[in-house]
Amino acid sequence: MAHKVEKLNLSGILLVKSDVYRDDRGFFIETYKDSAFEALGLPKFVQDNFSFSKKGVLRGLHYQLPPKAQGKLVRCLEGQIWDVAVDVRKGSPTYGQWQGLELSGEDGQAVYVPEGFAHGFVVVSEIARVLYKTTAEYAPELERGIVWNDEDLKIAWPITEPSLAPRDAAFPKFKDIEI
Repeated sequence: MAHKVEKLNLSGILLVKSDVYRDDRGFFIETYKDSAFEALGLPKFVQDNFSFSKKGVLRGLHYQLPPKAQGKLVRCLEGQIWDVAVDVRKGSPTYGQWQGLELSGEDGQAVYVPEGFAHGFVVVSEIARVLYKTTAEYAPELERGIVWNDEDLKIAWPITEPSLAPRDAAFPKFKDIEI
């Protein structure tokens, strides 16, 4: 199995490409191998999260404060999502900038979003199953977020009226976040 990484526009965000083996029965992807991912320079992961969502569901934009800040390795297992990361690293040259990309259940790609980024995604297919690994365990007392449609961030979401959790809809604007 071969895995490769490609640097994206914002420092630290990586597109992880894994070989996809297809035949008339379907396909096979090695989604994670500790030694291979360590050789690519990716960190250790300590928790797996899985979500099932319907079309139009937007989850995010979430992040955790130190000492439990989370890096995330995000992979869409079924369906398609528009995945977004926002740089919340104070002092970073790309502070307040975002990176978006489509992930699908058949492309063999994942995205690594390092600590210091808020993360979210919206489902663009009828359903999506998303698996993501994190570098720190979930700590609800340290979780924070940014409202999805912040006018200063100008994220190009492919949807105008998403289905949101009440807490996600109530997140503050970027200019008011705690970091």
